Amino acid sequence: MRVNRAWLGLIVLMLPTLLVAMDTTALLLALPRLSADLGATNVQQLWISDSYGLMVAGLVITMGTLGDRIGRRRLLMIGGAAFAVLSGVAAFAVSPLMMIVTRALLGVAGATLVPSTLALITNMFRDERQRGKAIAIWATCQFTGGALGPVLAGFLLQHFWWGSVFLVAVPAMAVLLLAGPLLLPEFRGNRAGRLDLAGVGLSLAAILLMVYGVKQLAVESVPVGPAVALVAGAAIGMVFVRRQLRLEEPLLDLRLLRDRPFTAVLVALACAGIAMAGTGLLVTQFLQSVLGFSPAASALLFAPMGIGVAIGTMAAPALARRMRRTTAIGGGLVVSALGSLLLVGADGPNALAPVMIGITVLALGTGPLFALGTGLVVGSVPPERAGSAASMSETGNYLGGSLGFTLLGVVAAVVYRSRMDGTSDSLAGAIATSRHLPADRGADLLHTAREAFTFGLQVTGVIAAVIFAGLAVLILTVRPATRTTPAVYAGHGTTRS
Repeated sequence: MRVNRAWLGLIVLMLPTLLVAMDTTALLLALPRLSADLGATNVQQLWISDSYGLMVAGLVITMGTLGDRIGRRRLLMIGGAAFAVLSGVAAFAVSPLMMIVTRALLGVAGATLVPSTLALITNMFRDERQRGKAIAIWATCQFTGGALGPVLAGFLLQHFWWGSVFLVAVPAMAVLLLAGPLLLPEFRGNRAGRLDLAGVGLSLAAILLMVYGVKQLAVESVPVGPAVALVAGAAIGMVFVRRQLRLEEPLLDLRLLRDRPFTAVLVALACAGIAMAGTGLLVTQFLQSVLGFSPAASALLFAPMGIGVAIGTMAAPALARRMRRTTAIGGGLVVSALGSLLLVGADGPNALAPVMIGITVLALGTGPLFALGTGLVVGSVPPERAGSAASMSETGNYLGGSLGFTLLGVVAAVVYRSRMDGTSDSLAGAIATSRHLPADRGADLLHTAREAFTFGLQVTGVIAAVIFAGLAVLILTVRPATRTTPAVYAGHGTTRS
């Protein structure tokens, strides 16, 4: 397709990329008011917030491969239409159950969008340099959307009701549905055999059980249920892996993992997601519960993390022209490690500056990984498998984020309880208790609790720095990747405008 048309098509693809990321984070600010209006219990609130991400994580593999078989533009149009309709339904939900079911269905629709957009980019841009720029822009939209979600939600909630947070998706998806058929090419593989339905069920069950188990570990005092879910998910996952390795046309081509640079990048994407999600969780709580900022102000203060990723991803193609891609990725991860260490300076009345600088530098350094690393993953396969490769990349991101919230959140909670000598389980609990104590005792409890939470944030920063440094070593020492496969191969797939 012509170059100008390809760039216009990229603008259209930016819309679903932004919206899927924003929909993941925007609900965080709307949830309290939404729950109050619908009368949702604590358990129902958990499912309202988690059902969307669980379904995206569980179905992104299936949708990536399905797009390879039935056509990526077709799947994108179907998913975009469903996302628009379901967003309207969510905006006018009248019960917690209706909201939970609608959010889960939104997750199904969202799972069609991300791998389809990334796979289409590999078909639209045949020149390696242009493709690198396009993927950098795509990665920028993904992480900027996550950062802008709470900011936009805060603005909408100040002027409208909570349903407006969902309605934002409707006009954007309308633009996608109108412009997509005109600007986006259709692409599918020649050998689009039967979809491995057993593999679909196994992958969905394995990922849902493992993500659910990881999430519940952070909220349940008796971890028997989450542990059983994790073990069951791992067992089903092993069955899925063995099945995929035996099939000639697998749902997910795990043979790609034999390529060490490919595997190293996937590991880095997942582990970087752990570090970023964990530090992000602690920093947002720190801004509100320790420094005393409102949710809306905290969302604005947290925005530099998304801006840092955006700048890093946009700068990645220029770095790749001056050095090896693995050098750019590894160097960026070293920068992220240094940014994580700045969080150790989060103490006392001047804590805001090191936190703001720390999360910005941390995010800036991850930009080359998300832009160039994603390009390495999708560029290392023939175009008829680009959707499958994109789904592997996105699954790593989602699993990394879920693990980060839980693992680093649990570490911070353990540090907090040890510093409080078992007198308080959480900072939120200490704040609630202080309101029922005499003024001097309440002030002492708050001071001790905030110091304990701050120390937990500092420990999290050190752990994140170790993760980023370890990933830098992994990327810099792995055997260099071969030249990226061209975007179109004769005989491997069909492209239609």
